[in-house]
Amino acid sequence: MATPLSIQLYTLRDQIAADRDGTLARLAEIGYRQVEAYDPTADPAGFRKTADELGITVSSTHAYALFSKDAGEVFDAVATVGTDLVIIPGGIEHEEFTTLDGLQRTADLLNGFAVKAAEHGMRMGYHNHWWEIEPRFDGRTALEVFAGLLAPEVFLEVDTYWAAVGGADVPALLRTLGTKVLALHIKDGPGVKDEPHTAVGKGTIDVPSILAAAPDAQRIVELDSCATDIFTAVAESHAYLTALEGRS
Repeated sequence: MATPLSIQLYTLRDQIAADRDGTLARLAEIGYRQVEAYDPTADPAGFRKTADELGITVSSTHAYALFSKDAGEVFDAVATVGTDLVIIPGGIEHEEFTTLDGLQRTADLLNGFAVKAAEHGMRMGYHNHWWEIEPRFDGRTALEVFAGLLAPEVFLEVDTYWAAVGGADVPALLRTLGTKVLALHIKDGPGVKDEPHTAVGKGTIDVPSILAAAPDAQRIVELDSCATDIFTAVAESHAYLTALEGRS
């Protein structure tokens, strides 16, 4: 059975800062049954209580906090919010993806986090932007080379928009990465670095072809910024993806 659509809560970071519980309630009203957290250490018990009351589960979480807080504290918070998938979404110098030595150092970092995660029954993943796509090594993207250096249990959450901005043929990239890809960030927009995003289905990205290339990957809506009302955009994204694939 297909997993429900999820949404990365960073999309609504300003709304969550103002009214977390009300924002989660609006997402539930739209039809989102899963969310991806971006800071599990921010009142994890309170977050979990509200999510449970709304019938929302946590598909995964980003964890910048691993760079600034005790790993055990972070993983305990992840367990409290209710997921076992922990993702590094940045915090690494872009230059590390321009050399083979840098790729190895970054893989070693992720693999080290994975050992600690496994002690808590969790898995580590990595989320890309464009800077892991633009550098090429014998015709392969840095992300492809990086994937080959990761421990088998470390997965990828491919941001399909940023992969396209970085110059990748995204469906081909996903087919190459195969089962290493556990989740997709689905976003849309003009396909350039510095412009606001749009609701999924209203931009330049060939979303149907991308989804077809990774049929088993979790779909997670994320809009880093948006030129229109954000709640309207996430509702339109949900409606588009639900109609496209029958997920809800």
